[in-house]
Amino acid sequence: MKTHPSPAIPLWLKILYTAFMAVLIPVYWYHYGPTNFLYFCDIALLLTLVGIWLEQPLLISMPALGILMPQAFWGVDFVVQLTGNKMTGMTAYMFDKTKPLFLRGLSLFHGWLPFLLLFLVFKLGYDKRALKGWTASASGLCLAAFFLFPKAGETLPDPNLPRNINYVFGMDDAQPQTWMSAELYLVTWIALLIILVFIPTHFLLKKICPTPAQAAAKRA
Repeated sequence: MKTHPSPAIPLWLKILYTAFMAVLIPVYWYHYGPTNFLYFCDIALLLTLVGIWLEQPLLISMPALGILMPQAFWGVDFVVQLTGNKMTGMTAYMFDKTKPLFLRGLSLFHGWLPFLLLFLVFKLGYDKRALKGWTASASGLCLAAFFLFPKAGETLPDPNLPRNINYVFGMDDAQPQTWMSAELYLVTWIALLIILVFIPTHFLLKKICPTPAQAAAKRA
């Protein structure tokens, strides 16, 4: 007689995460516009929302691979800004008093989402296809941000609208980098993401997490 694996993710967690997203999506849309959801971290939020209900390992593995390391970097930059110093400027918006405190508070998900994704990957297993899937998605998002959307430092009718999406013009939204040409920076940025972020995280998750089959077997 065949047995079906029991649900991996507690219902209360699914409901709590969905409730958070039900608040964040309309608030972000209102203040930042739809293009804000092209950031890696926001794509990760949306993939997680679908993946947590479907309990689909690939939909959880992709955002885990893509944002674990960048969000750790975001956390360090935030702490540096909190102490009154500046590292890259990528979290400067968290201290912009022209933005509502509630809006900035929602962005604290950058701090807890990596831990949630690690929990989910351990529960569902790490799908090794995530490397190809996230690399293709991230590269496409970077190209779109570079060619279609506002640059760093660009003056916009609404100052809250996103510019420099996924940092394709440098780490500081207020001004583009000047180390090299914009096109060379874009290519270098994508290459560095793949080599220094995605591939190492892929091998780490492969090493420490069960495969989807192993995770399912534990629940059977």
